[in-house]
Amino acid sequence: MVTVTVSKFKATCVSLLERVRQTGEPILVTKRGVPIAQVLPPPPPECRESFFGCMSGTTEEVGDILEPLPFEDWEALG
Repeated sequence: MVTVTVSKFKATCVSLLERVRQTGEPILVTKRGVPIAQVLPPPPPECRESFFGCMSGTTEEVGDILEPLPFEDWEALG
């Protein structure tokens, strides 16, 4: 774990945060030798389902989907 003073952290905040992101190593920020904050890398992203098949099981098939509708059921003809 890297330890930096609060004044150095303030002066180099962006580069220190980028270092945490790249290395995953936490940083301990101190003020007069007393720890006041700890910067940790974010948790790893959750594994998501594949895009393909992500809607599986969310619909219900009613009847034959290939059979055409009778003319009475066509809204466009009304």
